[in-house]
Amino acid sequence: MEILEKILGSAARVKIMRLFLLNKGKGFKNTDVAKRSRVSPNIVRRELRLLASVNFIKKNSSTSLEWFFDPLFKYVSEFKELLVRSDTFNKQSILDSFKKVGKVKLIIVSGVFTKNDDSRVDLLIVGDKLRKAGIEEGVRKLEALIGVELIYAVFETKEFIYRLNMYDKLVRDILDYPHEIILQTKELSTQALKKA
Repeated sequence: MEILEKILGSAARVKIMRLFLLNKGKGFKNTDVAKRSRVSPNIVRRELRLLASVNFIKKNSSTSLEWFFDPLFKYVSEFKELLVRSDTFNKQSILDSFKKVGKVKLIIVSGVFTKNDDSRVDLLIVGDKLRKAGIEEGVRKLEALIGVELIYAVFETKEFIYRLNMYDKLVRDILDYPHEIILQTKELSTQALKKA
């Protein structure tokens, strides 16, 4: 994402533009944009003014408090290709988001990360002594980076292995459809996942 930040001027602008591109029908108040994108309110105000000046976003006539993506924006397909369909994540940033949440043994991404709209889950985390608050914080960081709310599942190792062996539908849906393994310990090796 560093290249996009340089081209578009700032990480804040990239986050805010992604937020609007991935949530085209939704309206956001300044405070919502700041919270969802994790950008300071002052920067949000400046970026929203800039994006409104080029007709990327507009205010709804019925409510002057919310900003919406402008469907008449001239370069929508080009920006969507650049900001949404390009490689939207860095493996290291995902690992960094969850390195202090417990003993993480497996991280799998799918859905928004693999550009698969049919996926039930975007992120699967398996491990032991996992801290729920830490995981939620990591997910919020990724959501701010990507611009969309993530659907995620978290399992203790023992429960995940049990579900894997029982051909649990959620686990099978994740493993049988397009996904990418970001972190995997020997205990949860590819062979073990394939056998189950």
